[in-house]
Amino acid sequence: MKELAKDVHQLRGWPPDAINVYLVGDVLIDAATRQAEKRILRQIAGRALSAHALTHAHPDHQGSSHAICERLGIPLWCGQGDVPAMETPGGIGNSQAPGIVNKFQQRFWTGPPHPVARALVEGDEVAGFTVLESPGHSRGQVAYWRESDRVLILGDVLNSMNVMSGIRGLHEPPEVLTPDPTRNRVSARRLAELRPQLTCFGHGPPLRDPGKLAEFVARMPA
Repeated sequence: MKELAKDVHQLRGWPPDAINVYLVGDVLIDAATRQAEKRILRQIAGRALSAHALTHAHPDHQGSSHAICERLGIPLWCGQGDVPAMETPGGIGNSQAPGIVNKFQQRFWTGPPHPVARALVEGDEVAGFTVLESPGHSRGQVAYWRESDRVLILGDVLNSMNVMSGIRGLHEPPEVLTPDPTRNRVSARRLAELRPQLTCFGHGPPLRDPGKLAEFVARMPA
């Protein structure tokens, strides 16, 4: 694991920074794909976790959630709007647009449903971070914000790499995977206004340049 800030660690993965998982205090945030269970458990071995929280219920973020919660005996938390997708058989696939990309993810990446012990809403606290509702890429996507040192974990509101090519740089998430791109841009503008000193993405390396984030968001279409 790599320490990015106090009590904020990014787990290793391959390719590096492609599908990110974070350990924030004693809470695991996101769980990559269904194939990631072993690499996640290996890296958090010996640590006492209190919960597992999602930024959003998509296959590359909830894939190993059920397995990890079952193995460690910890509760699952996610944004209120994503609870039906996370708890219902077939709910993850049904929340996405039809197409070959989503069919692939459904077959190879999506994890089983799992009961949500806590539905997160605006203003909730998770391991010293404040929950900010940031829908658009999913109905219930949330970001985690720590104002004391201006650290932001924003899931897939934006990516710092092209998820198709792997080339690094700021991007909006692909529209084929984003049910409401316009609303997602609203969420991106709101989060950029926070001027985070450290932004942690679901895909891509962390960013320590609030100006670059603000400039990118300013160029996005309405």
